[in-house]
Parts: sequence; structure tokens; C-alpha cells
Amino acid sequence: MPGLLFEPINRRTFLRHSSYALIVASVGAATRVFGQNSATSLHLALLSDTHIAANPKDEQRKFLPTENLKTILPQVLAARTEGVIINGDLARMSGELADYQAVRTLLEPLAAKVPVYLSLGNHDVRGNFFKTFDHPLGVRQTVQDKHVLVVEWPIMRLILLDSLLYPTKTAGLLGKPQRQWLGKYLETCDARPTLLFVHHTLGDGDGDLLDVDRLFEIIRPYRKVKAIFYGHSHEYSIGRHQGIHLVNLPAVGYNFADKEPVGWVDAQFTASGAKLTLRAIGGNRERDGSTAVITWSA
Repeated sequence: MPGLLFEPINRRTFLRHSSYALIVASVGAATRVFGQNSATSLHLALLSDTHIAANPKDEQRKFLPTENLKTILPQVLAARTEGVIINGDLARMSGELADYQAVRTLLEPLAAKVPVYLSLGNHDVRGNFFKTFDHPLGVRQTVQDKHVLVVEWPIMRLILLDSLLYPTKTAGLLGKPQRQWLGKYLETCDARPTLLFVHHTLGDGDGDLLDVDRLFEIIRPYRKVKAIFYGHSHEYSIGRHQGIHLVNLPAVGYNFADKEPVGWVDAQFTASGAKLTLRAIGGNRERDGSTAVITWSA
């Protein structure tokens, strides 16, 4: 199967596999160097809710999601990020196979130059997703009926969780097997700052992550968990709960309310915190270029 999921090479993997990583078959036989990752910083592009349809003219609230993504990808390349996260709702509405094929085609030029990591949201369908994208070697975790990724850099790790419950239904759920896996993983992994990515919002509404309280119970004992990044609401906000930073990523495809931006977040991470810069390409652009600095709790 073709794919666009890659694993960056950390120091241990570098020694084991050399300084080159082979891009999967859909991108071609080109190789690229991952040895440039800094031991003191990490630069990522954070995207969410692309909502790409097979029809490039598909429109929602006067936005064209395909055109929005086409606008954003050159910005990401120009920023020279070390990785890209797309945090769920890749497909427009019901996760059709042709939607994912369109996503793959759009992302291939970017994926030829920077690793791209994809998670799932409530408008995605696992079966169709996996028909289009390969599993990342050495990154995807063994969790029943879930797509969970761990991505490690020298200064931190990212855990991409799967909150997809039922396609096209609003609510999300991690579920017991994934919660059990997360608890065991956090117990055994090292003390590097750890960031969680999950598609669904973290409130108590019927359309939010239904087991959010259990999620916080799991992560509460582990000070290495510094932040949770999520999407779903098509809003951009930064908050905090129980000492954990919460970042609601803006949507790429369209907003739900005129007051919200459409775009992505340029994220600079260090071992002590993050600098998050909004890159708004549509919607309310008043905060375009605004930067928030957050400091990890000790």
C-alpha cells in the first residue's frame, strides 16, 4: 500500500540504520537526511481538520478545503519544519477512499521533504485510511482497533492517540484498551517531555471526548506529560487544566464561526516549553502572526 507516514531518526535509530530514511513507495525511491534534528529544539507544523474531499471544488461555509491546504503546504515548506502533524478529520465527511487518495496526492510534495504524521478524527474511516496509507515502521503501537503513534525526538516525544468512535458521529472515545496501553506506556517510558495529540475536544459535552476524565486520571501522576493538542471544534485557543497545557488547533478546512481563524500553528519546542505562532490563511485573520509562549510545569 502507498503511504505518507514516516518515522524521524533519533540518535539510537541513526546508529542502527544510518543517516538516511527511505520514503515509502508512493513518494518514490528518493532518500532524505533526518540527522539534522536538534538536541535542544524541535520545529513542527501543527495542522488539524483538513476535511479534504475527492472533489477539489467541495465547499463549506464559502471555504474550499482543498485550496486552503494548497495554500498552507508551501508555507510549511518555507518554514523548514522538522515534522508535520495533521490531527484528525483528514477526510471531508464520511472518509471515502477517494477522499484519502486526494489527501495523499496533496501531501506527497510535502512528504518528500519532511515527515508527515496523520491521526484520525470522527470524519475518518480506518479501513479506507489504511488502504491509502502505510503503517509507519517502528512507530505504530499495538492497540486494539486503534491507530496510535509514538514519535520520538531527542528532546521530547509525541503520542498521537485515536479518539475515533464511530465515523460521522460527533463524539469521541479512547476506549479501555487504548487507556490501558497509555497508562502502561507512560509508566515505562523515560522522563522526556511528552505531548499528547487527540482529535476530540476535552469538555463534557455529548460531542467531546467521552472518557476525558479517565484520560486526565491516567496522565495526572506523570509530570512528563506537558500538553495536549486537539482539534474538532475548528477553533484556536490555549488554556490549562490540572497543570497540563491545552492547545485547540485551528481547522485547515473551514471554521464553524466567523470569529475563528482558518490555518495552522507554527510550533517551536524546547525542553522547557513552546512558542506557538498562528498562521491564519482565512476566516478571522486578526490574530495572524500572534505568538503564545508556554512554559512546561516542573
